[in-house]
Amino acid sequence: MSPLPVSPRARRLTTAVAAGLATAAGVWFAAGAAHAGTVSGVLYRDPDTAVARWVAANPNDSRTAVIRDKIASQPASHWLSNFNVGTVQADVSGYVNGANAAGQIPVLTVYGITNRDCGGASAGGAPDLNQYQTWIGNIARGLGGQTVLVMLEPDSLALQTCLSASDVAARDQALHTATRTLKAANPNAKVYLDAGHSAWNSATDQAGRLVAAGVADADGFYSNVSNFNPTNSEAAYGRSILAALSGQGVTGKHQVIDTSRNGGASGDWCGDDNTDRRIGLYPTTATGDANIDAYLWVKPPGEADGCKYAAGSFQPDLAYSLASSAPNPPTTPPTTRPTTAPTTAPTTTPTTTPTTAPTTGSTGGCSATYQTTSSWQGGFQAQVTVKAGGSAIAGWTVTWPLGSGQSITQLWNGELVSTSPTATVRNLSWNGALAANGTAQFGFLANGTASTPTVTCTSR
Repeated sequence: MSPLPVSPRARRLTTAVAAGLATAAGVWFAAGAAHAGTVSGVLYRDPDTAVARWVAANPNDSRTAVIRDKIASQPASHWLSNFNVGTVQADVSGYVNGANAAGQIPVLTVYGITNRDCGGASAGGAPDLNQYQTWIGNIARGLGGQTVLVMLEPDSLALQTCLSASDVAARDQALHTATRTLKAANPNAKVYLDAGHSAWNSATDQAGRLVAAGVADADGFYSNVSNFNPTNSEAAYGRSILAALSGQGVTGKHQVIDTSRNGGASGDWCGDDNTDRRIGLYPTTATGDANIDAYLWVKPPGEADGCKYAAGSFQPDLAYSLASSAPNPPTTPPTTRPTTAPTTAPTTTPTTTPTTAPTTGSTGGCSATYQTTSSWQGGFQAQVTVKAGGSAIAGWTVTWPLGSGQSITQLWNGELVSTSPTATVRNLSWNGALAANGTAQFGFLANGTASTPTVTCTSR
């Protein structure tokens, strides 16, 4: 198991920028939108994260339900921030294999460049760039062959104030080599380079840095990691970078935006001390924007920046503050996009009443009732209610065949184990044990046309 992530600390705010941040980013559920970027599929929710362990260990804490439903239920990036050449391959392969077995997309954040954070609060990384490439090579050998998203070295391009011209050139070459190494090991790996954020370097400046670091061989860039800028500001910034890249002959690249903490107000950059921060858009690959491959929680909400608490440590008070006033993943897809989203809503409004009659299936010990709760052109939402039989159960698994053209784009309150041709969902740590006749419920959004499948529930 890797160590907890260390957060990039660079938040370069001017007075004008701080004023701009006062616009709330908003929280909505992007999974109801059509896929538009180059990535599609369900993001991997690792069952063994710091927040998941805290939730499992604290079932009676007054904060648990909020943290469980709004943070632990969501996928977040797995950070590689401890420079350990001997164990990093096993760390990566264990995480990636878990995601592959679940039929989901793993997200890695690689954070070990030499002279990381210019020696600041998140200092560390490889002793030199030769050893860094050895570390990268071991990471590459653990990537497998399926789709994996890699955020390569936060702050490495946006923050270079401590580097000499020769150091900058060496870092650019190191990032370019790392990109090629990762993509050569797994051609399905999507590698994104650091673009800072919309309140830092200009788009033209940042595009130049990306070109120098080999973005032509990468899949694009990410922005707003561990930061709080509104999603629409980051999307506009990304479009400006893409235009600047095109002017330098680099085309076909895409953006990823970290939305883990950009749903609240402005103020001091350190999220540890700011109680006005909120989680932002829920993670998804269904962005509805042709320029944006994913909205991700790169920085896991509730893990500290290193100001008030130790960097990377999970703090339930911080997690609760981020999630307490944010909505749960909604039970219906949005009928319109909020003003902070970069694109438009689905072309037809989802229905507000169930579109199919429920179906129920069981194999003893539990039963499951499947019902389509809303549908729209090209997609639908369904919910499944699990009910224990006459005796208590310790856990449950629900399966049903996916119809032609159907694919699950987001799921909550359950773990999506497999998706094709049969969807398999099992309980999370907190909703598996049911008393006799007790119930649990999970829901999902999907592309395709709604159907009425036969569902099966098994207990353990």
